Amino acid sequence: MDTLTNFRTFMAVASYGSFAAAARSLHVVPSVVAKRIAQLEQTLGCRLFERTTRTVVLTDAGTKLLPGVRQCVAEFDGLIKDARADDGKLEGHIRIMLPTTLSMATLSRSITRFMATHDRITIETLMTDRSVSPLEENIDIMISGRLAHYDGVVQVPLAPTRVCLCASADYLAQRGPINHPSELVSHDCLVFSPQGNTWAFESERGPVYVDVQPRLSADDNHTLLLGVQQGLGVSILPGYIARHGLASGQLMTVLPQFPPQDRWYRAHIPKRNEKLARVVALCEWLRQDIEQLNEAGADWS
Repeated sequence: MDTLTNFRTFMAVASYGSFAAAARSLHVVPSVVAKRIAQLEQTLGCRLFERTTRTVVLTDAGTKLLPGVRQCVAEFDGLIKDARADDGKLEGHIRIMLPTTLSMATLSRSITRFMATHDRITIETLMTDRSVSPLEENIDIMISGRLAHYDGVVQVPLAPTRVCLCASADYLAQRGPINHPSELVSHDCLVFSPQGNTWAFESERGPVYVDVQPRLSADDNHTLLLGVQQGLGVSILPGYIARHGLASGQLMTVLPQFPPQDRWYRAHIPKRNEKLARVVALCEWLRQDIEQLNEAGADWS
């Protein structure tokens, strides 16, 4: 158990970059943290941190050790929880990273409802649209619409989000109709930055790709919606974001004969967590809610 305690202390120091901050998180004094790290270094026969008066930084050996330590501690905790869960109820902690716009639309409510249903579950959420490996941030589940691959991480497809190319009537009146995706290179485009500047459309002859030059680049769809409403340009928006503007006539669908490719949301899960009951259950819960949101945004007429 001493080694496991030292492992947990090592993870805390690596996370906080400070013996004092790690001690506060572990509810011990800094001298205890220093003693545990010294014990672990003696056991392993190498230094795990470079220490100065201001900083504590992982050595190369510490950097290599950290992923294995996290996996070891997670597996041990999983064994203990499985042994205690004799009534079949879900329990345990989940650290989940969520995309901002989708969280505001549905996922935040999904998670609180999941917790209300499973009273032994605790959750920590982080909202971000940046690309990051769940292993590097000690994340159990990362929900993302990005096309990204990370070592030691599996992808679980959840659901697509139907999207459409939109513009305001004023913008189209000033700039003229758009008849083919290739014409977008000469238009003002409002781009969802996590998806990049290459837009993909479907056609009878296969996918059509266009590299656009953004007039506005944003990592949330609400900002893009406001830009389209104010006549700043054209944008690919999720149906659940654009549906009210389209229904009222404030927005217009552009190139309906070349629909943009749907955006798939995926759960990126460290391999060590992919079969944990609480992780599987939350992913299925989120999948159903994303599908319901997609259905709500399907009627654009």
